[in-house]
Amino acid sequence: MDALIFIDTNIFLDFYRIRKSEVSVSYLKLIEDHKSVIITGCQVEMEYKKNRQTVILESQGKFKNPDWNNLSVPALLSEAEEAKRIIELRKEVTEQQTKISKKIELILKSPISHDPVYDSLERLFKGVSQFNLNKDNENNKKIYDLALKRFMLGYPPRKKNDTSIGDAINWEWIVDCAVNSNKSIIIVTRDVDYGASLKSESFVNDWLQEEFKERTSPGSEIFLTTRLSEAFKIINVSVSKDMVEEESRILEESRDIGSSDGADSVTNKIFEILNEYE
Repeated sequence: MDALIFIDTNIFLDFYRIRKSEVSVSYLKLIEDHKSVIITGCQVEMEYKKNRQTVILESQGKFKNPDWNNLSVPALLSEAEEAKRIIELRKEVTEQQTKISKKIELILKSPISHDPVYDSLERLFKGVSQFNLNKDNENNKKIYDLALKRFMLGYPPRKKNDTSIGDAINWEWIVDCAVNSNKSIIIVTRDVDYGASLKSESFVNDWLQEEFKERTSPGSEIFLTTRLSEAFKIINVSVSKDMVEEESRILEESRDIGSSDGADSVTNKIFEILNEYE
């Protein structure tokens, strides 16, 4: 299908939740290789950079020392080889924790040099594209004015107590890209403001669906999915089995946590992929 892909912030933050570094690298490479069909802008960039440090710091807060008291060996066996091995392992774990903490500090201090996710997405956000609403885009004022009007009228996508027009900006830009390109749109998000999801299928919000049809050409369609792998499949780009399975795991964990925003669902597995990216 001839379509453009809008990737919401919560999906970008998922790259810090992927356990297998090769899967994360594969997704980032697909985005870079197909950036000509990616809809993005400074609003998404701001949201990603606003939440990135929070994800890392919250993860670090869960990265604590084991309760070594529970591993205290009875005095009678304190000289046993197994007891000595536990002491050695405790020292090794402490050393590895120190190394990981130092890596996290470097990632916070210099993300462009030490965070491969940040580095890759920075190229996307700073790249020149007709579908990138960056600070230099001449459409900024038009999109902002439309978004402000939309927000004041209470139109979706908008959270119940939302005080930001961010979602409205993204939607108006999505529609603008569809109009000017005559292409269909695929929205990848876990934000319920864009529509509902039931099991493995997602449905665009009724109002947004109707509005999209009214404002775009007859041949343009709009699709909603929680899976980046599904979006790439729609535009006939292959994804590996590992990529699909890892994304499924992340979605399952998100449902267990009960969060619809990637910034709120944090996993300490971040340290594993950061370690791989050294």
